[in-house]
Amino acid sequence: IQRYQPAPTNKQMSSKPVRHEQMQNKHKQQTKNHKHLMNLESPKVTIEKSAEYLFNALTDVKNFEKLMPDNIAKFEVLGDDIFVFGLKGMPEIKLKMKDKVAYSKVMLGAASDKLPFNLTAAINEISPTSCEVQLDFEGEFNPMMAMMIKGPISKFIETLVQNMDKL
Repeated sequence: IQRYQPAPTNKQMSSKPVRHEQMQNKHKQQTKNHKHLMNLESPKVTIEKSAEYLFNALTDVKNFEKLMPDNIAKFEVLGDDIFVFGLKGMPEIKLKMKDKVAYSKVMLGAASDKLPFNLTAAINEISPTSCEVQLDFEGEFNPMMAMMIKGPISKFIETLVQNMDKL
């Protein structure tokens, strides 16, 4: 014998879609807040200058203008350790000197928390008159952002490192 079950009332029915919606929103928030660590390395480039010379050139932020690609739309030094640059079609980025280790490492970081990342130049002395340099880009981005910027950033750090001999 089957028992008769009354049809659910409007009140009972409306609670399910709200719960489903809440679950969807929770999932969106989790996905939105889920960040991936992105690490990109430039090729290693040999420069016919001493590690000391290159280190000193890279610790002077105004020299970064010489490293910028041709499609630079803006470059402005804001202080001894901070500058802003903009490439055509990209948002402006403020970079600040974060760390330096004499003759071997110069680290710049985003001055804004919106797109947190570091750009590190690793310098290795080969001889008193030559050194090897490699740029390392490391940042935390959501998967969509990472996918969009991976190509342009890779190209950008490659250009920077290839322009090192202009310093």
